[in-house]
Amino acid sequence: MTEAETRLEGELRDELEGAPVLEEVLGAAMPQLEVFHAKLLEEGEPRGLIGPRDVSILWERHILNSAAVVPFIRKAVAKKQFKTVADLGSGGGFPGLVAAAMLPEVSFTLIEPMERRCEWLDECIEEMNLNNAVVVRARSEEAIEALKRNGRLVGKAPKTGGAVAVSAETAAAIHHPFAVVTCRAVAPMTKLAGWTLPLLASKGELIALKGRSAQAELDKARKQIAAMGGGHARVVEAPVAPGLEPTHVVILQKK
Repeated sequence: MTEAETRLEGELRDELEGAPVLEEVLGAAMPQLEVFHAKLLEEGEPRGLIGPRDVSILWERHILNSAAVVPFIRKAVAKKQFKTVADLGSGGGFPGLVAAAMLPEVSFTLIEPMERRCEWLDECIEEMNLNNAVVVRARSEEAIEALKRNGRLVGKAPKTGGAVAVSAETAAAIHHPFAVVTCRAVAPMTKLAGWTLPLLASKGELIALKGRSAQAELDKARKQIAAMGGGHARVVEAPVAPGLEPTHVVILQKK
């Protein structure tokens, strides 16, 4: 191996590679998430899905961080007849692909507006052999409009300032409100309330991964949350893994 190849191999190595904590947290989903990790490691940066500084910390920054939402989703769908989750703005697959791998009994719809990211998500679903996830290329407004046209919208829809075009594919895929909507790093809560709460069934929950400013975002968005029929808003600390810094989730319930 040349010096350049040795250096490249070192640069592409994840700090947590082989650590026992991975299987401890990810459990039976570990083989599928190893496939996802390998694909991210090789293709994530060139395809603009992760930054160059993320390469050596993929397990912690993206996969374990996404997995932190899983216990909250599991609890939210436990007593639901339809165990359905929409992951809004799925991007590189965070947290949607990770959560889908860890919750095979739950149906996931990954909603993403960018074509190249939808192609990535479809590739990952196939390579990870996920049977419980589908990708829908749409903006939140289009997904909400699809529910409206299918006669399934619960409560209010945000004002859009004009007609919203909905493709036949979106209308066919978004035909029922979801038990849970989740997302990560999509928008501040002032916008997120209007983009997500209309997608929920009555008593459904928004479970959004957020950073340290979660409570400040929530406080600022109280008016928008109430207008969209949200309540019981709270910020909860979410463990990531033993020895790693926890993250936060914002949880809202649809009235």
